[in-house]
Amino acid sequence: MAKRFTASKTQLIGDPRYDSKLVSKFVNCLMHDGKKSIALGVFYDAMDEISKRLPEEEPVEVFNQAVENVKPHIEVRSKRVGGATYQVPTPVSAKRQQTLSIRWILEAARGRKGRPIAQSLADEFVSAFKREGVSITKRENVHRMAEANKAFSHFAW
Repeated sequence: MAKRFTASKTQLIGDPRYDSKLVSKFVNCLMHDGKKSIALGVFYDAMDEISKRLPEEEPVEVFNQAVENVKPHIEVRSKRVGGATYQVPTPVSAKRQQTLSIRWILEAARGRKGRPIAQSLADEFVSAFKREGVSITKRENVHRMAEANKAFSHFAW
């Protein structure tokens, strides 16, 4: 039988400027309609903006730390037990942590209207780097929800 598609993780190669797989993954999530060169340009413009705002920091390190700061460690999942639905806190796998953090950063950047997306991305990276902003608030809400539903953790089997 012919080999079908493999997971994107095995096919993923580093980006041209930083040779980082995380940057490539982020650019792929940022991309619309297969326009990768435009998405790369937007990302690199955001990195240039970060280097202007934080000259003492390396822009790709700011990006890496921002993604790391947004990663959730625990989330709630719906579990149906005996006709009732409970929000059960469960630990998050490393792959899903990365996916959620990228999704939340992009969602927050796209939510900032009236500015070019590169500036919005730079704003969100810097604020997540400083542990503030919309994406960090989203993470804190998820953690708070898990903490509030800690009593239902025995349903996680």
